[in-house]
Amino acid sequence: MSGRGKKAVSKPKSVSRSSRAGLTFPVGRIHRLLKKGQYAKRIGNGSAVYLAAVLEYLCVEILELAGNACRDNQKHRITPRHILLAVKNDEEINTLLAGVIISEEF
Repeated sequence: MSGRGKKAVSKPKSVSRSSRAGLTFPVGRIHRLLKKGQYAKRIGNGSAVYLAAVLEYLCVEILELAGNACRDNQKHRITPRHILLAVKNDEEINTLLAGVIISEEF
């Protein structure tokens, strides 16, 4: 930075893998948990990105259906009942979550 006309060179900011992939779900945390769970000896970097994208997609789908169920009942807040109705009314999600119990406590 000494000298005339020279601009300070700034270090590039670190960009998270979630923002690089355009996701909201934490890719780094999912990668850490995949390694910690010892599902395999080696876990690739792409596997965490793919799993984060799948989980985000499923959450978006369920929340959209739950929001529609909420609006049908003239409510402004999604409750566990609305999530249960959304899951039971969608055939594919119902088969995916066949053995899941959704608690009614709120």
